[in-house]
Amino acid sequence: MVEIKLTNSMSRAKEVFSPLDPDNVRMYVCGPTVYDRAHLGNARPVVVFDVLYRLLRQVYGAEHVTYVRNFTDVDDKINARAARDGRGIREITDETIGWYHADMEALGALRPNREPRATEYIPQMIDMISELIGSGHAYAAEGHVLFAVDSYDGYGRLSGRAVEDMIAGARVEVAPYKRNPMDFVLWKPSDEGLPGWESPWGRGRPGWHIECSAMSRELLGVSFDIHGGGNDLMFPHHENEIAQSCCSAPDGGFAKVWLHNEMLQVEGKKMSKSLGNFFTVRDLLEKGVPGEVIRFVFLGTHYRKPMDWTVEKAVGAESKLDDYLKIISVYGNLDEAARIDPLPAIVEALADDLNTSAALTGLDQLANQAKGTELAKNLDFLGILSLRQIEEKISTLRSRTDGLTPLAEKLAQVRASAMETKDFSRVDEMKAALVAAGVEVRMSKAGVELIPGPGFDPAKLEGLA
Repeated sequence: MVEIKLTNSMSRAKEVFSPLDPDNVRMYVCGPTVYDRAHLGNARPVVVFDVLYRLLRQVYGAEHVTYVRNFTDVDDKINARAARDGRGIREITDETIGWYHADMEALGALRPNREPRATEYIPQMIDMISELIGSGHAYAAEGHVLFAVDSYDGYGRLSGRAVEDMIAGARVEVAPYKRNPMDFVLWKPSDEGLPGWESPWGRGRPGWHIECSAMSRELLGVSFDIHGGGNDLMFPHHENEIAQSCCSAPDGGFAKVWLHNEMLQVEGKKMSKSLGNFFTVRDLLEKGVPGEVIRFVFLGTHYRKPMDWTVEKAVGAESKLDDYLKIISVYGNLDEAARIDPLPAIVEALADDLNTSAALTGLDQLANQAKGTELAKNLDFLGILSLRQIEEKISTLRSRTDGLTPLAEKLAQVRASAMETKDFSRVDEMKAALVAAGVEVRMSKAGVELIPGPGFDPAKLEGLA
């Protein structure tokens, strides 16, 4: 069996991954708060943990892996959006979840096995909060319930911070009902205009952190293998999850391995609306950037390093993928690709702490060797293009290439005449028109070959034949 090594944020070391139960490998990843379109930075953890999910399925078998990613559908941002737009909260969250699914699937991400909504697990959250109060780790005050941070000695171990430093360096909510400035909310009151559920502490709604603890325990147990998310969640969200989960189930280990991906930049700068470089996944898709190109660019950078999205990278990725498809169209057999295993070197690259850039190097090697069948299989394994998508794109490529055949024949005739007259002006005119339409022109002693590029526009060739 392939040995997987992952960098555990808790130990700050690369460790051999050994699941608690190889027949039931379990992973939980923090999902989105569903009030708007997912921006490009939101997509990075989706792609990172989709790659890990695919690797775990390859090594342990798809039926032995459970991947859970939640939807936070009760939140003040959702409430504000509903008030602003005059729409129902459920209507907004349903719509946003639909957008999220469509956008992430465009990036080749598989659906997790379970996608719990926070509002479906309120009773489990209330039960966990009650347990924490009963064990002295939480207290009720003025309609709120708060976790007592000083009751848990391990607080700060994930982020590597001392509680005193956190208080000094962080913005904490100052409230008269808090015993300690770092105590965080498990339950808060809801007035009549806000979503709320009845509880022993009055009508209210859960704090953000308790959601993931309750849902992961319900769906994966008090101990599971991997917990992931962006490194912006390490503190306070994941730190708080650990505290409340370990205190509510002292005999459980909660997550054995913690994985965090680094953040995304755009053209070397932090993505922000003020800089004008903020955009959603849907923005890119609607501008004609294919989902497989976005994914390919993401995979070019290791998940623990900042990822810089640039137009240059996107253009290069699209050109490379186009070349891959041409190789597969000539040398590949998709029926056979469905029956073979991924290249061991690519699997091993992913097993080495998700070294996706090394995996992409493996694709280049297959392309250079004109191994179209294996290339197709590994594009599918990495989630860049499924075999069905490859088949569809090759069919389109061939139809576009067939449409260029008359032009290739005409250019060959014009070129032959020019060789006799020594007047190549007409050849140059045709070549310029073809290039302007996104066609690569290759002329040799063997003849003329016209290859449609990523930006091919057949409308620009009208009248040329």
